[in-house]
Amino acid sequence: MNGIRYDWQELEIRAIYNTPLLELIYQAASVHRQYHDPTKIQVCKLISIKTGGCPEDCSYCAQSSRYKTEVKAEALLQKETVVNIAQKAKETGVSRICMGAAWREVRDNSQFEEVLEMVKDVTAMGLEVCCTLGMLTANQAKKLEEAGLYAYNHNLDTSQEYYSTIITTRTYSDRLNTIENVRQTNVTVCSGGILGLGETVDDRVGMLQTLANLHPHPESVPINILSQVPGTPLENQPDVPIWDIVRMIATARILMPASDVRLSAGRARLSQVEQAFCFMAGANSIFSSDDNKMLTVTTPCPDYDSDREMLNLLGLGMRSPSQRQEKVTSPAVVCEERNED
Repeated sequence: MNGIRYDWQELEIRAIYNTPLLELIYQAASVHRQYHDPTKIQVCKLISIKTGGCPEDCSYCAQSSRYKTEVKAEALLQKETVVNIAQKAKETGVSRICMGAAWREVRDNSQFEEVLEMVKDVTAMGLEVCCTLGMLTANQAKKLEEAGLYAYNHNLDTSQEYYSTIITTRTYSDRLNTIENVRQTNVTVCSGGILGLGETVDDRVGMLQTLANLHPHPESVPINILSQVPGTPLENQPDVPIWDIVRMIATARILMPASDVRLSAGRARLSQVEQAFCFMAGANSIFSSDDNKMLTVTTPCPDYDSDREMLNLLGLGMRSPSQRQEKVTSPAVVCEERNED
């Protein structure tokens, strides 16, 4: 039975990633079954609570103020609007609401106070709440914890070596520092990356090594697929082959067996068969939508009805919201938690 490790070496990860594909899927599926209920998928809804106008230069992002895209800057949503979207999502079986703001960093102002109220109200609905608001201090992380936040998302995006090619307005250390600030609380960590940025296999291995050697592992590991946004520096990047996506999911599952591996942005272009391979390889979470967009209009997302149809076809059920638990240390603990759902 696979144990949880935090000392993965680059050559080990590369060997896993390069395992013959069907054998890799089998190994990942076996690990997945040790730590998770393979018949359950968590369905999440991402809400852009503050869209556009971000000062950073992330080369993939439609919300950067440096690029001319179809996304325009908008004010912070009203709390009532967010709660209504969350309620509609809950009625369809969504169990996790993610709130994203196009900020470089959280500032201690009235807008942050409004976000804290959103977290309180959506958490009170019995949903897991995740926020992605940019860089965060330890004190701000504590305030989010007190508001009831379940998870904080802060992706590494890619390897440390390739990072400055994609983003220059913050450092890799800045990202790791925010994760460390979240770890000072009981808020869980959501951190993954993006495929299709022009990275090499070395970069993919490097990013996974960084994530897998965090102690503890991120409770959630999103695997995003680049949506090529006109007006951004990466608008002409080629599509990522499906088997590269499956390899990343499977490798992440083996390295971080107790984590949720989330098939995130870019899923809309995958067929049901391709998504089924992702689930076989260990993905156990997706993002769904009421408006066919994930965060902005530049990132398509399947809707609730089509996702329900797909899950029914595959014999998969929607996972209910998790209860806050002690950190997972063994497969047996996870099995008990899943059985309570």
